[in-house]
Amino acid sequence: MAITQMAKVIIVSHRTEATELLEALQREGICQILNAEEAMVSKEWPEFGTTAEQPKDIEELLGRLSKSTAFLKDYAKSPKSLASVLSPRAVIDEQSYNNVVSDKEILKIIDQREQAETTIEKLKAEIEKLRGILAELEPWAPLETPVEELKELRATVCLPGLIPSRQLEQTEEEMGELGGAIQEVGTAHNKSTCLIVCLKEKTGEVQKLLRSVEFEPVNFEQMRGTISESIRQYSKRLNETRKQLQNQHEKAVLLSENLLKLQILHDHYENLLSREQARDTAPATEHTVILEGWVKESDFPRLEKIVSGFGVSTLSRIKPAEDEEVPVEIENKNLVRPFEVITRLYGMPQHFEVDPTAFLAPFFALFFAMCLTDAGYGLAIIALMVFFIKKMQGDKKLMRMLGICSVVTIVAGALTGGWFGDAVQQFIPVLKPLREKMMWFDPLERPMIFFGLSLVLGYVQILTGLVIAFAHNIKRRDYIAALCDQLTWLVMLNSIVIFGMSKAGPVSAEIGKFFGWLALVPAGMILLLSQRHGGWAGRIGMGAYNLFSAIFYMGDVLSYLRLMALGMVTAGLAMAVNVMAKTALDIPYGLGVAVCILVLIGGHGFNIAISGLSAFVHTLRLQYVEFFPKFFVGGGKLFEPLSKEYKHIYIKE
Repeated sequence: MAITQMAKVIIVSHRTEATELLEALQREGICQILNAEEAMVSKEWPEFGTTAEQPKDIEELLGRLSKSTAFLKDYAKSPKSLASVLSPRAVIDEQSYNNVVSDKEILKIIDQREQAETTIEKLKAEIEKLRGILAELEPWAPLETPVEELKELRATVCLPGLIPSRQLEQTEEEMGELGGAIQEVGTAHNKSTCLIVCLKEKTGEVQKLLRSVEFEPVNFEQMRGTISESIRQYSKRLNETRKQLQNQHEKAVLLSENLLKLQILHDHYENLLSREQARDTAPATEHTVILEGWVKESDFPRLEKIVSGFGVSTLSRIKPAEDEEVPVEIENKNLVRPFEVITRLYGMPQHFEVDPTAFLAPFFALFFAMCLTDAGYGLAIIALMVFFIKKMQGDKKLMRMLGICSVVTIVAGALTGGWFGDAVQQFIPVLKPLREKMMWFDPLERPMIFFGLSLVLGYVQILTGLVIAFAHNIKRRDYIAALCDQLTWLVMLNSIVIFGMSKAGPVSAEIGKFFGWLALVPAGMILLLSQRHGGWAGRIGMGAYNLFSAIFYMGDVLSYLRLMALGMVTAGLAMAVNVMAKTALDIPYGLGVAVCILVLIGGHGFNIAISGLSAFVHTLRLQYVEFFPKFFVGGGKLFEPLSKEYKHIYIKE
């Protein structure tokens, strides 16, 4: 339950073994390497430069590998199952990995892929071109005259083209006045394919007329014979091109059998690139490379052991600069660790702050459970999370966190009588006494208990945030901030609550009166001391605003009523599903049972999905909006050690 202590280190290595040293560091994944812009040694000694060598050959190869894997993935015969979605990375052993990396012949597959892709693109373009030509020729199919004869007329001109069908009749009349004629051949998309014939001396007037009616000329210069013959020729070319494309697709399918090898190479060169970039961007002299960075305090002995294995490399601890930003990593115990998902989603704490994970974990689990309040739903989610944890690759913190929350949901559901809504009462009445024996209260019959519980838990969490901030300021010896920014609010808020309780009856009037007067003391301190910078007019003005902010605490507490609202909505929807399912039992001919089962599975499945999502989102909101602002700022820089990462594969130990 703490922010990990970091050690600032500097490693000086001779250029001859810097690459091997970085490979060892990357393999262990424990040291973050700073580039020349971040390293303090570059700021203190600007004469230190970098190698200024960009690994362009690796970047180029990676680009080709990325295109190859993306292209061949469409042709690979991979099963599209739930298991493949949950475990998208191929599991291989280290020996297979090394065999692929050392096989230089595999790189030839990239050339073959590029050739296949280029050919496929050309064939696709040719097919589109041929289809376009055939689409243009189809309306002219009835024309039996060879197209070359249209240009061999002596005294007349023949103009083939398209005229809008709505204007054809009028154009024919006007063409007749000019001594010309129009022969309609066919139709295409509300246009008529026509041959316009006129005397050569009338060509100018005819073309002027045709422009006015949006005439589209057609060119047959590249063709010989009739249109039907051209259509047959182009159709034959189209079929041949399609066969060629099919052959190329088959070649791509064969190449896709090497997809895994290319993916292995891609991940290998990705790691190689990150290693080379770390070396090339680090401060350096003519003979040495200076690796400045961070390591967890607990991992420093491991780093010493790694560096000691290199004869001309040395490791030293150095003191961070005063204004230097320390990278942050958080570490928690087993039950709390899954809830780091919530903290990381919000943003890492700064190195001088508190890790909020351990404090939010019990509240998050409890609030999630209150939003569902159904033991049956908790059991269903646990079963689903166990399946996901077994099948999924990568980080499983989210699944484990939801599993923990679902265990608490079972307890909350049992205390409120929720077992798939009122399924016990509707379908298994024999278990009703056991259900009632475990129950504390029924939220639908006694909603005010749920109402009060939500408010109390909200108030407790808000006070917890103030207590955390108070204790942290005490630990940092910032006693003024602890007194004026947290203790004053703790005293005043609790005094106001006790005063209010005296008016409602649970607390005696004398005690209430005492705490009512006591609340004035922290109120005055907030007015005068909550703003401690600037002139007194500004201090008091800001203090008055801060004092008025007490009403915002009431709004924060009321926000927790969403726990009650969501819990009761979940129960209401579950009961509605059960009513529909029970009604379905009345369907005759034996269909009632089948329909009832379908309604129960579908209805409760939908309710689990929508209510579970709502429970997660709204519980998350309560942490981020109501709880964190009381003590947590965030914005820390994540600790990112140089390590090997794999996008496509998973190497088993």
